[in-house]
Amino acid sequence: MNRRHFLTGAAAVGGLALTPKLITSVFGFQKPAARVAFIKTTDRVTGVNRAIDLLGVHSFKGRDIFIKPNFNSADTPPGSTHIDTLSAVIDKLRKLNAGQMTVGDRSGMGRTREVMEAKDVFHLAKDAKVNTIVFDELTANDWVPVKKSGHHWSQGFALPKQVVNAGAVVQTCCLKTHRFGGHFTLSLKNSVGLAAKTVPGDSYNYMRELHGSPNQRTMIAEINSAYQPALIVLDGIDAFVNGGPDKGQQVSPQIILAGTDRVAIDAVGVALLRYYGTTPEVTRGKIFEQDQIARAVQLGIGISSPDQIDLVTNDPASAEFAKKIRPLLNQ
Repeated sequence: MNRRHFLTGAAAVGGLALTPKLITSVFGFQKPAARVAFIKTTDRVTGVNRAIDLLGVHSFKGRDIFIKPNFNSADTPPGSTHIDTLSAVIDKLRKLNAGQMTVGDRSGMGRTREVMEAKDVFHLAKDAKVNTIVFDELTANDWVPVKKSGHHWSQGFALPKQVVNAGAVVQTCCLKTHRFGGHFTLSLKNSVGLAAKTVPGDSYNYMRELHGSPNQRTMIAEINSAYQPALIVLDGIDAFVNGGPDKGQQVSPQIILAGTDRVAIDAVGVALLRYYGTTPEVTRGKIFEQDQIARAVQLGIGISSPDQIDLVTNDPASAEFAKKIRPLLNQ
């Protein structure tokens, strides 16, 4: 199977198989649940470790890991990934027998290398003995084109070979709204940083098409059809409920989420934003009718209904907050 066939099929880049837990719906039949670890905490390091443990991830069996943070800009969290969150993810993956790890991204609101320098990523990587990759500096041969029938990308899009060939992809994203047409930027939107703005030797600007399209949120979901993350960690210690992605009205949910299903993670993230009061765009309609989520469901990227989400907690404070968020998932 060549790379193009790999990407144009139902790709699974190193997906981590977890035994699905079964839940009983209100209609009396069984549905596989998407487990989302839901940890109430003010400590990112403790929260990341507890969430991954609670999710039931036991080992990465020596696989090479590509880690995708949110380094769209160098703004303080939730404008970008907190260095403590990234460090905790790396440390935890090492304890789970991960092989060589690589951290990489493409910034949309700055030069990626400068953003990563400002976030002190290169020092962290050196100390932690992980590789780094700056997508802006890749050659034409480092990109793999992805074009699928029925998608809204006129020219398709491109992902780095480093991501396509990874033994597993791990995402760490933030909890925030997006004022430039995305409406919210959680795990699905974080995948935009994996896609090329331009490919060397080709003047076509994929990000200009994305941000100028009335189908922007649908196209965001479509990027996610090209890969399957093995693990997603969402840092919701702080959040933007307005503005974003770099600056905005900030609240402190004090939550760390972990899961493997991007639809489930984003649905819980939207519910959290609604709980604190957010933009009309994020508030309008049912959560599963939000464009990013609806298109992701249509493409089979994740679960298809809120009753398939299993919020998992192991302490009273987390359980109490989860009880408040759970009903919002159906709204």
